[in-house]
Amino acid sequence: MADQPADSDDNSEPSRRPPGRAKRRPGRDLRAATAVGFLLAGLAVGTLFLYAPAFVGLVVVVMVVAVWELAHAFASREVHVPVVPAVLGTVLMLVGGFVAGDSALVVGLALTVLAIVVWRLGSPMAGYLRDVASGIFTVVYVPFLAGFAVLMVRADDGHWQVFALLAVVVASDVGGYFTGVLIGRHPMAPSASPKKTWEGFAGSLLLGVPAGMAIAVLAFEAPWWSGVLLGAVGVLGATLGDLGESMIKRDLNIKDMSSLLPGHGGIMDRLDSLLPTAPLVWLVLAFVVTAN
Repeated sequence: MADQPADSDDNSEPSRRPPGRAKRRPGRDLRAATAVGFLLAGLAVGTLFLYAPAFVGLVVVVMVVAVWELAHAFASREVHVPVVPAVLGTVLMLVGGFVAGDSALVVGLALTVLAIVVWRLGSPMAGYLRDVASGIFTVVYVPFLAGFAVLMVRADDGHWQVFALLAVVVASDVGGYFTGVLIGRHPMAPSASPKKTWEGFAGSLLLGVPAGMAIAVLAFEAPWWSGVLLGAVGVLGATLGDLGESMIKRDLNIKDMSSLLPGHGGIMDRLDSLLPTAPLVWLVLAFVVTAN
């Protein structure tokens, strides 16, 4: 998540402050957050470049945990995600997508939705529509979107494609974070995330677009302008993903999805930028960058 230096999703009422000025307060353990961040990045990049099936296995494990986190968060508001079909569907979608491609990913989603609808019939009917809807939202938001990263891995240059996704999102987050901390003044969406500022968004573009250009030119030998599009799309997806999860957490009245990762919160608190960006980057890579 970018441009949110500390307690970024605090759901308490904002204190009085000068209009147009982003709220600031001391926050997370930056050392722990940095150490965990490097560990996660090393694990992801290492498996990605050394052995693609190991990377897919890592993605499956992470997404299963993410599904559990989101289901647990929903349960805090008496919304009960059918966890068993959601978890089984997560494995089906991601493994199927890696083995058989995009058709298997879509069919896996359809079968998972059907399983959720049928599974919930075994419980009391009160809240049926609410629980089914939350289950469908969970499997679309988490494993289905993550499936586009798995689809990238299937390509001959799949390791570079996924690296492009990771790089532009990390560049966006880093650029937004430090610019927001240093000069952030004008909130972008106060009701969703008071600490995300327009200055931070500009910082995300300043770092994310050059990252996209560098990867397009160096990794894919594509025109520089395709890298501009790659970086811009990555920044847009990461920003919208961050704001979207902030809205979910505010609606659920929680600060973090869990406390699994020191200095970060939960797995979902690290995936918020990546998940919605994955299909956007997949489209740009498939039809613009690698098509040239």
